[in-house]
Amino acid sequence: MTIAQQVAQMAADARQASLVLARLSTTVKNGMLVKMAAALETRASHLIAENARDLEAGQEKGLTAAMLDRLMLDEKRIAGIADALREVAALPDPVGEVTRMWKRPNELMVGKMRIPLGVIGIIYEARPNVTADAAALCLKAGNAVILRGGSEAIHSNRAIAATLQAVMKDLEIPEAALSLIPFTEREGVLEMLRQEELIDLIIPRGGESLIRFVVENSRIPVIKHYKGVCHIFVDESADFAQAEAIIVNSKTQRPGVCNSLETLLIHTAVAAGFIPRIAAALGELKVELRGDEEFRKYAPSATPATEEDWPAEYLELILACRVVEDMDAAIAHINRYGSLHTESIITRDYSRAQRFIREVNSSCVMVNASTRFADGNQLGLGAEIGISTTKLHSFGPMGLEDLTTTKFIVYGDGQVRA
Repeated sequence: MTIAQQVAQMAADARQASLVLARLSTTVKNGMLVKMAAALETRASHLIAENARDLEAGQEKGLTAAMLDRLMLDEKRIAGIADALREVAALPDPVGEVTRMWKRPNELMVGKMRIPLGVIGIIYEARPNVTADAAALCLKAGNAVILRGGSEAIHSNRAIAATLQAVMKDLEIPEAALSLIPFTEREGVLEMLRQEELIDLIIPRGGESLIRFVVENSRIPVIKHYKGVCHIFVDESADFAQAEAIIVNSKTQRPGVCNSLETLLIHTAVAAGFIPRIAAALGELKVELRGDEEFRKYAPSATPATEEDWPAEYLELILACRVVEDMDAAIAHINRYGSLHTESIITRDYSRAQRFIREVNSSCVMVNASTRFADGNQLGLGAEIGISTTKLHSFGPMGLEDLTTTKFIVYGDGQVRA
């Protein structure tokens, strides 16, 4: 068969398998995930050997040290992947939950019940752990999943998927509920994105260029997350020590991720007192500051900021800094340049905190907390499939519940419509 035919067949098989998976009990799904975790640990040496083939190819292609590190598997990382599957097994199952019930004047009882989405396609880059993580979340929520990883991790992804599928086969669960596109040609991705009658949702995980490619070519709804331009606004009532600790953590704890701080906004009333302090703290940590003219009055070593800095997602130790006249100006800046990811206000004024929460409509809005908490695990979801900065059908970190939808259920006793 051609690549197009193989992908179309894979999608059709996944659709049929999703009908079986949707009927599985929580006990069966949890048992499957626990056995998958054990199988990964048992086959660790095989997974490491296959991963070595990817690492060798990556070195020949000239992948960066950071990329090779993301790609690498060892026993500790495989144990971590197995533990993540066990954590998903321990999470509450959203499937079948009745979220609301109400009675109509004609005595009909109307409710909403959570059901699986159906078939989910995941397109991702060089992290082989996503193969297991994404599969576990989709399967626990009763969905079939079709995975398409990056070419850099093709051998690792195949080995992990085969290990998980072997468990499903032993349990007589259709293996087609977990499929991995086994070839690296771009045609496979394009054909996957054409299967709108068989695949219900596409979730791309990776850089902005990958996500834009998927959005531009997909006939299927896509969960989008182009970039994370996260802001912190230091209000005039902020506690300086608290603000410094939160900013330092948001920017430097892990600068290369989407929930790290990219732009700092400071109320003009505290500029003279706070800017020298935060500039010194960030300077010690080798953060390059790019400031507007007012900011550089108090931090002369900062580089002049340009218009290109305000919407920038640096993903490194660079921070754009601006002094704003008031909260209106801070919110206007966020609305113009933000990416709907995460924003935080540092303030001791309750009413101003509440106003910030009401008027800033990013997917995560925080008060006196690091932007690094914009993460499914940190927010109590247990695990996440990704972060959505689109408002349909999910907004923000996506956990198990976001891999379901709801249907109406109606209980009657012979009622007919007049």
